[in-house]
Amino acid sequence: MENDHKLATYDVGYGKPPKHTRFTKGRSGNHHGRPKGTLNLATVLDRTLREKVVVNENGRRKVVTKLQAAIARLVDKATSGDGQAVRYLCQLVISAEERSVAEPATQLSDTDQKVLGNILQRFQQTSKEGKDEPDPE
Repeated sequence: MENDHKLATYDVGYGKPPKHTRFTKGRSGNHHGRPKGTLNLATVLDRTLREKVVVNENGRRKVVTKLQAAIARLVDKATSGDGQAVRYLCQLVISAEERSVAEPATQLSDTDQKVLGNILQRFQQTSKEGKDEPDPE
């Protein structure tokens, strides 16, 4: 009977879960957590594409990354007339060009320009004042 009275007076709501469902002291809800050193797909792909491989090019051995070798192979297939390779190469070129286009610099508002002008003026004044004073040595 006494326990029911204590539970009835406890306010349950947002951020106040019932006491019997709370985690026990010293025990997290995710006690194992994320395994350390788990890599995501982008990291694995990046590391794999940066690995070195030996390629024979015009009778000479050359060490290049796997990404360079794959792109060279794609270009070779496209130039030999493989339509699918031409499509992939065109998509790759378009994607690379879109990424290389720099965003134009944003113009500062009049207020921002005035503030920066005032700051610059203060710096110039303090540097002039510092030159007039003799060195404390």
